[in-house]
Amino acid sequence: MKFDNSGLENQTVELSRLDDIMARHGFVRAAQWDYERVTYDRKYVIKEGTYYLRVQGYAIEGDVDSRYALIKLLTPILGKHYYPHGVEYGEDEHFPSSLVGQCQKVLEQVKREIEKTKE
Repeated sequence: MKFDNSGLENQTVELSRLDDIMARHGFVRAAQWDYERVTYDRKYVIKEGTYYLRVQGYAIEGDVDSRYALIKLLTPILGKHYYPHGVEYGEDEHFPSSLVGQCQKVLEQVKREIEKTKE
């Protein structure tokens, strides 16, 4: 499921600030990066299963491994984990409305923090 119009798509933010903001909101980057791309995941375990809210971005300046990079964010997505196959993000998936609401709230909080960095 895509969170179109979340306000995060096309936002730009410096990597170290982005890492801090995302960590404060329960997202983990860990080893999910290469020289040009980053991926942050927030895990939700509820009775219906395990879900991941994912925010991805790519460097428009610098390199991710150098700790200086200006990251442009993409549209956030929500997926359901199926063991042992992985995470499915398809539109055919069912996502509980309470989970979708939680995700929207977290994305709004992240957006506000990113906007504060530009003031």
